[in-house]
Amino acid sequence: MANLLHKRVSTDQQSTARQNLVLDEALIEDPGAFEEDPGTSSRLHPLQRPKFRELLTYARPGDTVHTSEMFRLVRGTGHIHDGAFSAMDLTARHPRARGSCCPP
Repeated sequence: MANLLHKRVSTDQQSTARQNLVLDEALIEDPGAFEEDPGTSSRLHPLQRPKFRELLTYARPGDTVHTSEMFRLVRGTGHIHDGAFSAMDLTARHPRARGSCCPP
């Protein structure tokens, strides 16, 4: 089982620095990173984004995809309900949460 990271910014004037902080705080072991080119439009359907498609091709059952916020993957519930994520468990786990997902 692999830990996979997805990062994206909407304009080439933005950076993934804040996303990196959130994901680093989550203490994700041996992550494989899939980062969209700067400026990959948030108006694109997730399946139209090159690195997200690459991530889906790479991912295997049991892998975990991490992102700093859900809107980095989708911009609305329509993307969740149109079948693109039908095989995924979209359970959110905040990096500061304690329990079986996170070290004490």
